[in-house]
Amino acid sequence: MEFTEIFGYIGALAIGIVLGLVGGGGSILTVPVLVYLIGLNPIISTAYSLFIVGVTALIGAFKNIRRGLVDFRTAIVFATPALISVYITRRFIIPAIPENLFSIGDFMVSRDVGVMVFFAILMLAASYSMIKSKQNGKEVLPEEKSFNYPLIILEGIAVGLATGIVGAGGGFLIIPALVLLAGLPMKKAVATSLLIIAIKSLIGFIGDIENLPIDWPFLLSFTAVSVLGIFIGIWLTHYVSGTQLKKGFGWFVLLMAIVILIQELAL
Repeated sequence: MEFTEIFGYIGALAIGIVLGLVGGGGSILTVPVLVYLIGLNPIISTAYSLFIVGVTALIGAFKNIRRGLVDFRTAIVFATPALISVYITRRFIIPAIPENLFSIGDFMVSRDVGVMVFFAILMLAASYSMIKSKQNGKEVLPEEKSFNYPLIILEGIAVGLATGIVGAGGGFLIIPALVLLAGLPMKKAVATSLLIIAIKSLIGFIGDIENLPIDWPFLLSFTAVSVLGIFIGIWLTHYVSGTQLKKGFGWFVLLMAIVILIQELAL
């Protein structure tokens, strides 16, 4: 095993720990770890990320279901358009994207570069969401908040498209939508988000099985390390402040997004 690959598996552990500690955000690390440490190309990395994120989120979702925190009506309304969108994106849109998108002078923007730049832009949005987060576990919206079906469905389609392109769970997009459009309290929004992420990520991965060669031994071993990290993260919640960690992790994601942009766009 190469030195960078060892760091890749350490990254897998870190992904799970962050997910266990703050309930989201860790999946934003999956693609950079697979691309820059394991050495996979971005398209394969986004496919593997869907599986890794889907399995880890599913474990978290089962835990929240037992605690009665998952709103199944909202999950179904949001997840249905999202899973259709992510499947179509992975099955048809990604394979249809040309290898070379466009050129800027002598610099050719390839599909791989385009995916990583788009991913970095979403990382910037995620970092802003985490840094500005005011989640304190007491945030509850009024019960009379209307359940906005059309906007929830549109948001589901948009999140499914973004997830299909970059392979991240999209919790930083889903949670605000569930709070603002479905009127869920923050704790229920976070819990329901994990179920939605699990469903759409795994459905999206099914679209990849038909298009891409899957290295199952590697994928399962990497996912297993990430799952181990989740249990460590859940255990650490008794000793570490999730709110402060989320802000610190947000700054780390911001730095990583800048590094990716420099790496991919350096002329």
